[in-house]
Amino acid sequence: MPPPLLLPSPSDRRRSPGALVPPSLVACGAHLRRRWPSRPAVAAPVLLSVRSFSWTDTGTQIANLLPTPLPMEDSAAGSPGRPALRFLCTKKSLLSPPSPSPLRWLIGAPRVLPPFTIAAGLRPHGDHDAPDLPRETDEIRGLLPRGFDIVGALLVGGESSDADASSALEMAQALRQRLFGVAASHCMIGGYMDAATGEIRFVASESGGTNAVEGSEVVWADEPGRWLWEKGCLLRCKLPLKLPLYLPPDEISCIEERFSSLLESAAVKLRQPHVSYLVEGTITSNEARRSVILHGDDLCFDSHLHGNSRTKECTTSIVSCSEFFPGKRYTLSLTKENADAIEITVLSNQSVINSLKPGTTPLVEYFPAPAPASLGVIKLKLDILCYSSIDFPVAAAVSELVIPGLADQMSVMKKIIASEMTQQAQLCPYHFIPPGLHIPVTAIYDTRYGEIEEKQCELRKGLHIRLGLPLDRPLLRVSNALTFGGNGKRKKSTSRSGSSLLRDVHREIPSSVSGGVTSLIDGSYEYYHYLHDGIDDNGWGCAYRSLQTIVSWYKLQHYSPIDVPSHREIQQVLVEVGDKDPSFIGSCDWIGAIELSFVLDKLLGVSCKIINVRSGDELPERCRELARHFETQGTPVMIGGGVLAYTLLGVDYNATTGEAAFLILDPHYTGADDLNKIVHGGWCGWKKSVDSKGRSFFLKDKFYNLLLPQRPTMV
Repeated sequence: MPPPLLLPSPSDRRRSPGALVPPSLVACGAHLRRRWPSRPAVAAPVLLSVRSFSWTDTGTQIANLLPTPLPMEDSAAGSPGRPALRFLCTKKSLLSPPSPSPLRWLIGAPRVLPPFTIAAGLRPHGDHDAPDLPRETDEIRGLLPRGFDIVGALLVGGESSDADASSALEMAQALRQRLFGVAASHCMIGGYMDAATGEIRFVASESGGTNAVEGSEVVWADEPGRWLWEKGCLLRCKLPLKLPLYLPPDEISCIEERFSSLLESAAVKLRQPHVSYLVEGTITSNEARRSVILHGDDLCFDSHLHGNSRTKECTTSIVSCSEFFPGKRYTLSLTKENADAIEITVLSNQSVINSLKPGTTPLVEYFPAPAPASLGVIKLKLDILCYSSIDFPVAAAVSELVIPGLADQMSVMKKIIASEMTQQAQLCPYHFIPPGLHIPVTAIYDTRYGEIEEKQCELRKGLHIRLGLPLDRPLLRVSNALTFGGNGKRKKSTSRSGSSLLRDVHREIPSSVSGGVTSLIDGSYEYYHYLHDGIDDNGWGCAYRSLQTIVSWYKLQHYSPIDVPSHREIQQVLVEVGDKDPSFIGSCDWIGAIELSFVLDKLLGVSCKIINVRSGDELPERCRELARHFETQGTPVMIGGGVLAYTLLGVDYNATTGEAAFLILDPHYTGADDLNKIVHGGWCGWKKSVDSKGRSFFLKDKFYNLLLPQRPTMV
């Protein structure tokens, strides 16, 4: 008899479930059909979260009505009979950084997005023209949330032919069939892209057919977030499991087979009648929390698989995902930092057994082991995301997305754990929406290893390559992962004294250089200035404040977890490296670019370049070099001249006329953190070396040192 599925005990729940009253539902027997606006409005993903504890109760029955797929005519406008292709990702993301393989898997969402809409492109592993489909299947299954699907393939390179497009289509169809065990019922695409011109030619097959027709045009969407989140939402499923593994001493060789059987049994139990699902909306200050209970008997498990949606006749009540949204949906950028979560809790009602008659008492059965056996407990932390239409019934989302998604993650973890059963891998999934990618992805890390250890670094590097992310910045570290459980408000940065810090104060400040090319800082920073943290450094602390702003950039880009150092800690570092005497600690002495480089090297391991300028008049001559710094490194620059220090955030330069402007963040500001006052007062703004009235911002009789911190090459 297979061992039981052990779910967390009632003590794990956050509050008494008895307080929950399932809301009344409106009966409806009509089919759901998606309606696509001509111009979607700005919206953000609302996330549904699943956690687990045991509880016995009854609830309202939910139907599993599936939305009907859109016809081909509802895709991007094209010639009659010749579909048009819409990309939500950028052309650059398909071309750079260069990849050893010319192939790109095209990702869509047939349940939510219109046909022939591409949400992202993934690169295959390795550098072969023919991809390793078994490996691709395993890795993509763990990476992509359910609801996103393989909708095609694209070959990127030089001269190609229509045969290459057909070959790409065949590879996409083969991968999709391996992923879900059945041919796709949605439209599939095959194409090739000229790397030099960016031109794309493609063929498409409708509803999984073998006959392909040539496409007519390609559209690059200006606002991809609107297409993804106007009618789409995320569901989160978080389920910790403890699975007992009994193993006789003489059957050690069968451990992998028994472990596999154990996980298959656990996956089956999620679909049994005694398992229920509590769905709860997000907590808001102005609205009651929406909740409903789905029982196992209410869920409709069709034989069709992911992406192959067909309508099922149901006559019970319908509750769609949209009913769990709060009154106000926050922007996507805010959701990345503190994601709202509608929770779906897995409930195990162990008192409900099919063989029991009403009024009878459950019995405890004892099955003695026929021989001595060792007991091992396999601990799994399942944590998945799914992407669904907001009009999709919650019961259908649980049946068709959440439960299959849990089974997928079990399968992925099984392969990782089975490869080193004796080592007790500690696997933990994390979810990310890295810059440049508009869809979430999931990475499973072994928490036994630190993030700087070689094994973890190689895993992240492989993910960066697959997702087309740069290899010189950490975008998939644990600190970059999505966080859940907030009320949609941005978690503000605070200083040591607890006061909030302004971030990215230069946004939306226009430059006045006619015909100039603007090069800006890449990433976020915090604005440190005089009198912050209750320290009166007026007249001597400007370079300290510039250094604090630079360190905040490295912290916010996740290069380092250290706190921004105080004035005293900066002075202690300079004493430790031998640059200053002990009496320097606690003083009001100035520091400059050289001292800042010592501190950055000691605290962050960051190297710096220093540019020396004999006069403020010479700074415009360095604009090309500074522009190259912002385009390749993207870090804030400290400018020190005489007794003044500033933070440089960008340059705007017209190479023809020689006109130049410098985006200055001034640490000499002493007022409150009022953004309007700071911007309108000129404490952050574009400064020309000589303004229209002939006044010089940089002094002619002073030399200047420019400190250019370098971006570490790491993932």
